[in-house]
Amino acid sequence: MRKTAIITIIAMTLMLCYFTSASIVKLYRAGSPMPAALQEQEVPYRLVLITQEMDTPFWDLVGDSALAEAEKQGISLQIWGSYGSNEDDFLKKMEIAIASKVDGIIVQGLDTEEFNELTKIQAGRHGIPVITVASDVPMQDSLRRTYVGSDHKEAGRLVARELLSDMGQAGTVILIGGSRQRYDQDLRLAGIHDILQHYPDIHTVFAEAPDERERVVSAARDVMNRYPEADALIAVNSNITETLVREIGKRYHQSPFRIYSFDDSPETMELLKAGKLEGMILQSPEEMGRISVDLMVKWLKGEAGPLDMNGYYTNIRMVKAEELP
Repeated sequence: MRKTAIITIIAMTLMLCYFTSASIVKLYRAGSPMPAALQEQEVPYRLVLITQEMDTPFWDLVGDSALAEAEKQGISLQIWGSYGSNEDDFLKKMEIAIASKVDGIIVQGLDTEEFNELTKIQAGRHGIPVITVASDVPMQDSLRRTYVGSDHKEAGRLVARELLSDMGQAGTVILIGGSRQRYDQDLRLAGIHDILQHYPDIHTVFAEAPDERERVVSAARDVMNRYPEADALIAVNSNITETLVREIGKRYHQSPFRIYSFDDSPETMELLKAGKLEGMILQSPEEMGRISVDLMVKWLKGEAGPLDMNGYYTNIRMVKAEELP
């Protein structure tokens, strides 16, 4: 009996060690640990960066530059996030950050009532400043302090100017949007219309393609059937570009459309190199991470003065296949 009891105790101890280790690993995978140089000292501020798109090349660059700036400033920064379109998990991370009474939240904007409730009411009640990064939300609805990222309206203008240069001043242009990034998408559309409204012989049609791959394919087929004479196609929502281009590639040996994108992921970069995209907007994620942390720290220290409510725009440019190495 005694021998059995000892074996049972040893087994239970090993199991406990295993689950404890697994929990620690899970915790550190969920967010970035404090920089090594700061682990043994008191830090003045604790910030959190929250995104819906963990482990993507774009957000890895935002996160890496934010961590580097945090270490430079001598503060703690954790990166939390969800994957894909899991809005419930994303909003839960926001709630946890607010309940943890962090000093500041840098977050990918989500233009929903639930997100605005968290930033305007709950974060505001606890005096936690919120800066949106990469994707913005209307300031009046969210009361976010400022925005750091691309000027999406100007990005729309850049695409429209390139379209005119490539296509000329007459033709039909299909604009395909998605169900996410609605505020960014509206700004891009406004920028496109700013330019094209002066050309009466250019006709634009808008189609919405929900982000699920099967529904993007279905929407693409439908719009191509309705407008087979179209000259160009603009993927207004970044999340649908790759699926859209690949579906067109299956349907046509050579695409009848000039295709433009606001997505600069590695996948779309390969499509551009292969000549399947006419052009795309190149963003500056490293700038976004660095500037957002710097502005948050300056605000917390009282060194920033009033932040620009319209935002701090990072560099964007139109890139063509012939410009790539």
